Amino acid sequence: MTPKSVSIFEVGARDGLQNENPVTTQDKIILIEALAKAGIKRIEAASFVSPKWVPQMADSGEVLRNIARQSDVTYSALTPNLKGLELALDAGAEEVAIFGAASQSFSQRNINCSIEESIERFAPVMERAIAANIPVRGYVSCVLGCPYEGDIAVSEVARVSEILYKMGCYEISLGDTIGIGTPDNARRMLETVAEKVPVDKLALHFHDTYGQALANILACLETGVSVIDSSVAGLGGCPYAKGASGNLATEDLVYMLHGLGIETGIDLQLLAQAGNRISQALGRTTGSKVARAISG
Repeated sequence: MTPKSVSIFEVGARDGLQNENPVTTQDKIILIEALAKAGIKRIEAASFVSPKWVPQMADSGEVLRNIARQSDVTYSALTPNLKGLELALDAGAEEVAIFGAASQSFSQRNINCSIEESIERFAPVMERAIAANIPVRGYVSCVLGCPYEGDIAVSEVARVSEILYKMGCYEISLGDTIGIGTPDNARRMLETVAEKVPVDKLALHFHDTYGQALANILACLETGVSVIDSSVAGLGGCPYAKGASGNLATEDLVYMLHGLGIETGIDLQLLAQAGNRISQALGRTTGSKVARAISG
């Protein structure tokens, strides 16, 4: 049941850069355009959250307005509330995302409310997005463990995922926020959620804190899941999750998928070049082992 092709949802320009030292608006635009040139079809380009909390994303409107868009690429934005959604629509976002958690403690620390309160807040966002004919993606954090609570019941992950799906999210991204998962529990979690939400409506967003992200994805591919979030050059982590060293590098993921004979439509050399350039702008080397190997 392993998929013949996988759709990569690139989060480096948002989830990645929001947890890095600030770069210029032009650097962000160059990165997003380079990712599209490399064959990435889904790019999370912006986040309309309070600049007080995430100053790295303060120029999101400017970024979205100034990228040279490709017609076959979807440019999306994170929108935690109605104000964020209006700003995203005004800037031309083609898709938006809302984010919840499978952990009450993480929800409180991350967005200052309970899981139930966060879902109530999303109702007007969903309503407005649907009225504007804008697809909404849903994120669920801490699906394999929480920095505050430890283990999280897979039934709770499935419950929250099903609520977001029934609210109208076209896809649910399951996030191992602290990268603590291992192959067996990653697959078990996915299979449990897939009992409530069709597997073709699920995506994986696994951090690589413990070096397990690729192994976890490989174990989950056999379920038929075919959408994976990753971050070029391994950019970013999570400011609310101590020890979360960062997202899985897109280059490393693509190299593994191509080695398995799974199509991505991505040019690995161009992808590595995009990652190397943004890493230089950040004043460090790329976090991708594959990019370092093929660029050396």
